[in-house]
Amino acid sequence: MFYVTISLIILGMLLSIIRLVKGDSIESRVVAIDVLTTITSSLIIVFAFISDNMLLLDVALVYGLLSFVGVVAVARYLEGGI
Repeated sequence: MFYVTISLIILGMLLSIIRLVKGDSIESRVVAIDVLTTITSSLIIVFAFISDNMLLLDVALVYGLLSFVGVVAVARYLEGGI
């Protein structure tokens, strides 16, 4: 069951990386990075359940929060707000 989940997550990561490389605008690339970090966070959560290491859930939470702050900072910079 976890193999199917991990395979689909990796497929999503590959599609996000393709969008990151082929993005026609900087906004599209920022969204691709945001999607990639969200998918990476979900991969960390799946590994937490596989390895029965609940500390990885905290790692995923901090990773998601840092990703959110980074995307908001880049979005404000692109708007000219910083």
